[in-house]
Amino acid sequence: MSSPTRLLVVDDHSLFRRGLVALLSQHADQVSVVGEAGDAVEAQRRAAELRPDLILLDNHLPGVRGVDALPGLREAAPDSRVLMLTVSEDEADLAAALQRGAQGYVLKTIEADDLMQAIERCVRGESVVSPELTGKLVAALRGATSAPAPAVADPLDALSRRERETLRHLARGASNKEIARALDIAETTVKIHVQHILRKLELGSRVQAAVWASEHGAV
Repeated sequence: MSSPTRLLVVDDHSLFRRGLVALLSQHADQVSVVGEAGDAVEAQRRAAELRPDLILLDNHLPGVRGVDALPGLREAAPDSRVLMLTVSEDEADLAAALQRGAQGYVLKTIEADDLMQAIERCVRGESVVSPELTGKLVAALRGATSAPAPAVADPLDALSRRERETLRHLARGASNKEIARALDIAETTVKIHVQHILRKLELGSRVQAAVWASEHGAV
């Protein structure tokens, strides 16, 4: 059996932090909170000392915001992954967090089971973004790109009709369950379509697929 994922929890609200730690303690077989911090300076010191597997990082910290603290945290603990856990739905914060090295960005409204899945996916190296923020991420990255690069051939030609339909739903932030319902197919079939899309377009995650779809007019 693999050892639990070692977590550092960074949040300036002590009440929320204690509640989060208590929640995570109910999953001791999966995660272990090895440290806590209430600001960016303390977080960087604790990250360097503990070298956790994953840092759960709030954005609204006193002095230095979470997104601005990311480079220092990445330098202090290069092997630690960072998952933003915040109330901020600002697309600029979302884009900045991912560009500065966060592995994922989820909202504090996330359900406990979904948070555990997000932690597991981040540790595996997957990019994780709350489904309701996918559209904002696409908009932010679209605004940061002056023009799409010209392509010799249309990569969409490599996708089947069903895969193109799945891609369009991905770009709108739909979950596998929502896509399955919209296309009247099984959720397992959607997962297969997503795998084929990522392989054919040489992408690493469904978030990248959503961004790709927007940039290439496939929405």
